[in-house]
Amino acid sequence: MKKLDADVIAEAALGLLDELGLDGLTMRKVAAALDVQAPALYWHVKNKRELLDVMARSVFASAVTDVEAPRQGESWQDWVAAVAGRLRRSMLRYRDGAKVLAGTYVSDESMWRTVELTLRTLEDAGFALPEAGRVFPILLHYTVGFVIEEQSRTGAEYVDGNPYELEHIGLEIDSDRYPRTARMVADTFTADPDAEFDHGVRVILAGILATARVG
Repeated sequence: MKKLDADVIAEAALGLLDELGLDGLTMRKVAAALDVQAPALYWHVKNKRELLDVMARSVFASAVTDVEAPRQGESWQDWVAAVAGRLRRSMLRYRDGAKVLAGTYVSDESMWRTVELTLRTLEDAGFALPEAGRVFPILLHYTVGFVIEEQSRTGAEYVDGNPYELEHIGLEIDSDRYPRTARMVADTFTADPDAEFDHGVRVILAGILATARVG
């Protein structure tokens, strides 16, 4: 058995998410998966709040572990979009992966290194530091929020079927009274999530560029 530490505990907890979901995850169940008593965990994580923090750190670190500065000729928009895409894919590896990251405190070298690379990339593109500093939080919040919605649409928490299925939603919307809404919902729930995510990122980046003072 691996020596017990915060990283080992986080790995075990993430491994339980597909089965339990975030709401079903408890310190006791994580301890059982590690074949230890629950009090042994408290040397490393004091409660579920700290457990979520170390889980979030693991998810974030795995997303950015080999991120480097932009390649020659790569635009700052493409580089930033690629980082956001990495984070999305990392969260999608786990049921409720985005909820793990939402509202958690990630204090880790991987976070600071990624932020520093982002700031330097934007400064090289002509952004003043205060304006560059707004970009990472905006993209982080969009990415986490998008994946929360994306994962919610699996309907994993519902016992009587997935209410997000297009057939179900289609029955609830009166397409004669709300034809535009019905069309929008049909388009939304049949769209490629990869393309939709990338489109959202590009819209945000275009807005950032339009409102920034770039030298």
